[in-house]
Amino acid sequence: MATSVSSTQSVTQTATQQLLTSLGAGSGVDMAGLATSLAQAQFAAKKDRLTTQSEKLEAQISAASTLKSAISNLASSLNSRVRAGDLSSQPQLANSAVAKATLSGTTIAKGSYSLEVTKLATSQTLASAKFDSATSLAGEGKLTISLGTVNGTTFNAGTAPAIEIDVTAGQTLTDVANLINAKNAGITAYVSNTTDGAKLVLKGSTGTASAFKIDADVTSGDLGLLAANPATAAPDRLITTAGDASFKLDGLPVTSASNKVTDAIPGVELNLTGTNTGVPTTVTFTDPSSSITEAMTDLTAALNEIITQLNTLTDSKTGELSRDSGALALRRTMQQLTSKVIMPNAPEGTPRSLADLGVSIQKDGTFTLDSARLTATLKADPQATAAMFTNGLNGVDATISEISRNMSSISTETKSYGATLANSIAAMTKQKTKASEDLTSLSDKQEVLRKQLVARFSASDSQVGASKSTLSFLKNQIAAWNGTNNN
Repeated sequence: MATSVSSTQSVTQTATQQLLTSLGAGSGVDMAGLATSLAQAQFAAKKDRLTTQSEKLEAQISAASTLKSAISNLASSLNSRVRAGDLSSQPQLANSAVAKATLSGTTIAKGSYSLEVTKLATSQTLASAKFDSATSLAGEGKLTISLGTVNGTTFNAGTAPAIEIDVTAGQTLTDVANLINAKNAGITAYVSNTTDGAKLVLKGSTGTASAFKIDADVTSGDLGLLAANPATAAPDRLITTAGDASFKLDGLPVTSASNKVTDAIPGVELNLTGTNTGVPTTVTFTDPSSSITEAMTDLTAALNEIITQLNTLTDSKTGELSRDSGALALRRTMQQLTSKVIMPNAPEGTPRSLADLGVSIQKDGTFTLDSARLTATLKADPQATAAMFTNGLNGVDATISEISRNMSSISTETKSYGATLANSIAAMTKQKTKASEDLTSLSDKQEVLRKQLVARFSASDSQVGASKSTLSFLKNQIAAWNGTNNN
């Protein structure tokens, strides 16, 4: 503020000196320049205050944005690492040609399993009798596609509603395929231009219960060529049959309508890709201990970078965010981070917090990682430790992501932390905008005053040398302005 007052007084004194010198010498006055200087002096203090305020707000916005970005980047980086699966115990097969295995759900996958696949799930494929081309007229009438099962030479319709397709005169084989696909009923159709001619090909879903029969109620034309019964169709019409996958898990027989099996091994999704009859393979789980140790080391370092910035920015004497509610809320959150239970559903005796993984907080707010404690925790319960690094509602990733979301929230109420950095940035941006608007308004008022002074001074310009009253008026006016600015 002292700088603003000094600047204002300097501008005013310069204007005063110019006026008195010019008038005292009797050489005339530069009325336009004088009006500009006096108008500037009138508003200099207020404009200096607003400029200083705007610059301070800009620095605060930049500081808060830097903190918010640091938290966001940490959350994003950790989430990418977790999603990649490097930090969790991943399933693996000794014979990768038999199946692909991935984690699923929130159940902790562990143990070892024997897997023998004897048959993959298949879908039924039916082909129509041949037509000349894909643009051949299909005929007129109604097609009815019924889902069910095949038992020998008998087709048994299931409980699913039949699919009805109305075919009108003038529609082609391609049109019929499009009509079937538009139903989105689990049956797909296309026209195959084979060496024997064009055929309408229909494919269903995998599984024994996904067989289907096509009936044709013919009004006219060749619509009857599309009818087919999988129980009695010739080999050139029944390309593949519908069947369940069959496999043994730990020697016990299991069937599945799909090659994607989600309920065989807890916490694991199997995608069957091949058979290994008589030669079982083994499903085991990787040990992520080294990856977790590396990730915890990196996480501790990243948190300390944020804390170092936070300590500087919230310093009570020099910090740009020393009184900012969002930054102070983040500081409180970090202070509670190690003791917070991040695995609320974990059994007693298993790791539930960052402290259980060896992370502790120092007096200055920075974190340290006790590698020996982390190693002991990993050795004592590797599965439970790995579960803290999964992509779920709880755990290390979820906790850091929650902090990032809360600090990025612009709503006035947040889930856990009250004030946020985003709220602070929004409020300071609003204040900065207001300061800019006020500066513009003052500039407009300054210009109005300048024009008024130019008009007033110009009117008396011809009488400056002779009129003592004008000199007296100007001296009094300047003294009054000086008194105002000094106050």
